[in-house]
Formats: sequence, structure tokens, C-alpha cells
Amino acid sequence: MGKSNLSKIEQAESRTVPALTLNKLLDLYQVEDATRTTLHELSKLAGKKGWWAHYKNLMPQMLADFEAEACALRTYQAQVIPGLLQTHQYADAIFRANEVRDDDEVAQRVAARITRQGVLHRVEPPKLMALIDEAALRRVVGSPQVMGEQLRHLTHMASRHNISIYVLPFTAGAHPSTEGSYVIMDFMDPRDASIAYLETPVTSMYLEEEHEVRLFTDMFGSTQSCAMTPAQSLNVINRLLQDLEE
Repeated sequence: MGKSNLSKIEQAESRTVPALTLNKLLDLYQVEDATRTTLHELSKLAGKKGWWAHYKNLMPQMLADFEAEACALRTYQAQVIPGLLQTHQYADAIFRANEVRDDDEVAQRVAARITRQGVLHRVEPPKLMALIDEAALRRVVGSPQVMGEQLRHLTHMASRHNISIYVLPFTAGAHPSTEGSYVIMDFMDPRDASIAYLETPVTSMYLEEEHEVRLFTDMFGSTQSCAMTPAQSLNVINRLLQDLEE
């Protein structure tokens, strides 16, 4: 193995590492058998594209990668239900509101969004703290039936051990997050800095500078202090659901 190839591997510039080369490296570093097996499995998976590769033109670049690696997600949503908590019909109505997408594109976008939600159903899923403005809960998207199904879905998701839903009521008035929605993603590896994610109609932004992430973390915490508790939030969602069903 040449020095140039070794350098690329050590600097993570090589997408895959041949099994023979990997064995030589593992021998050199005196890696134990159990770890060797794991590393060989990871090496095989490195050459495969994730499910999101099929939707790369329909969803924000890198978002699914980060969500798949995150151990915790904190999101504030002012206008709509967070994407990871949307039902199929609700997502369909959201994408159709654009009024320029054809049926095929809408179907693909919905499929991508629903598939993304699989991260919450893993054996060891990330923790999700969803701070949802009351406006998003009261806005009837699609139809009363679609919205009723969406609210009922929220009550089911709120019962999961890894999901906490906080409703930010109208009575909170002006609050620290009035400038828009955002997501903060935290990672298990301390070497990986948290990331703040913002999405606009024309671009997506990933902020990882410490002072930038701290701003959003403080903003989320201050906004959360204005919100209802998860128990109070669930009561509000159930009341809105009853109003739709009457």
C-alpha cells in the first residue's frame, strides 16, 4: 500500500477501503477480532448509498445524513407541524400548497419525508424535542379530516419515550423565536459539534460555529420556557382534536 493511499484513508478522503488493505491496517494497529468484524461491516456499507440518495433533488442536501447520526433533535416550528411528525396526507397537502408541483413530484416529496421519519423508530432513536406554535396546530391543512388525523398522530407520537412535544400558546406573546423556524441537531461523539439548520424557499443553511449554535440553543431554551409542559400540550392537542370532530 503506497503512502498516498494510506494518507487518503487516514484523512477520510477514500470512500471505501479494500478488505485486504483494511486487514493490513488492522494487523498494524493490533485491533481485536470483535472490532475487526465491525469495521469490515462498516467498510462494506460505506460503498452503499443511503435511502436518501433516491431523493437527493427533492430534499435539503445532507439533512437526512445529519438526522441519521444525531442523538438529539430540537426543533421550533411556527407555521406547520415538524416534518418528522407529519402524516402522509398532511405532508401531501403541504407540498401541494406550492401550486407548481405535479402529482409525481408531490408523491416523491411525501415519500422522502415519510421515509425520513424512520429515524424515530430505530431501536435506539434520537430524542426529539418539538416546540410547536399554537398557530400550526390550529391551521387546518388539507381538510378537517386531514388535520384531525394529524393531531391524533401527534398524540400517539407524544406517548413515545424519545419524543416530547411542547405547545407555544398565543398567550406567550412575543418570544425569542419570532424570527422563524429552525432545527438544532446534537451528536453523541463529542468531536462532532452541534448543528443549527435553517431552511428557506431558495436554500438551506447549516450553522456549526460555536457562537452560532449557542445563539440558537439559548433561543430554543428561552422559547421553551414560554411553552406549555408536555402534559399541558397534550391536553391542548386533544381539545383541538375534539373541536374538529364535533
